[in-house]
Amino acid sequence: MILGCGKRHKGMSSVTCQISISLDGFVAGPNQSLENPIGEGGMRLHQWLFETDSWHKLQGHAGGAHTVDSEVVDGLFQNVGAYIMGRHMFGGGRGGTTFNFVTDGIDSALEQARLAGGAKDIVVAGGAHTVQQFIAAGLLDELYLHIVPIVLGAGERLLENVGDPMLKPNDVIASPAVTHVRYRIGR
Repeated sequence: MILGCGKRHKGMSSVTCQISISLDGFVAGPNQSLENPIGEGGMRLHQWLFETDSWHKLQGHAGGAHTVDSEVVDGLFQNVGAYIMGRHMFGGGRGGTTFNFVTDGIDSALEQARLAGGAKDIVVAGGAHTVQQFIAAGLLDELYLHIVPIVLGAGERLLENVGDPMLKPNDVIASPAVTHVRYRIGR
């Protein structure tokens, strides 16, 4: 699915991924379904986000704590022109949503996202299989992991079938709830 959210500009955008992940490498828990699209225990991956004042403001509400995580959240949505989401994201299974999806591959999805977002960045929002395809194809410039200190034990593992990408950490920000690591991906 492509969600355009920026003006068109000349120039080339970066292709990034920003995703919460458990210590054992899962971005969704086991037994995903329409009722539980992130799987059992999967919502715990995002609890750090929901507790920030930045998230509350994005939702049009007051509250939340102002922490280093708030500053990270503020940066997540800057210069984003379009998002690419896999077919199963938020749907819990095939055909679980009412969105229109690109069905002719990641190259087509990226091309459409660049048209929608102009020179702004493209974010591959997930799920795991979609991110894996972008990494394996060498199309992802940056991987921003929000490493949550939980163990899910099963579910959708992020870094399977991606080849041997060269990851170079650019930023590391730690808080009591999560460790944020921004990697540049070399070719």
